[in-house]
Amino acid sequence: VPASVGYGVSAGGYSALLSMLSSCAGGITVVNIDNGFGAAMAAFRILKSGQVEK
Repeated sequence: VPASVGYGVSAGGYSALLSMLSSCAGGITVVNIDNGFGAAMAAFRILKSGQVEK
C-alpha cells in the first residue's frame, strides 16, 4: 500500500498509481495516496451493494 512517504511519492504518486492500475484485476478499487476517506467510501459502497432491502 503506497503512502505519502517513501517509494512512489517522488512523482506525485504517479508510479504507484500506474503499478496499481496495471494489475487489471476485477473488483479492485484504486484510491490516491493518503485518501482514507475515499477508500472508506469504496468499502461502504461494496458492503451496501450486497444488502437486500426489505
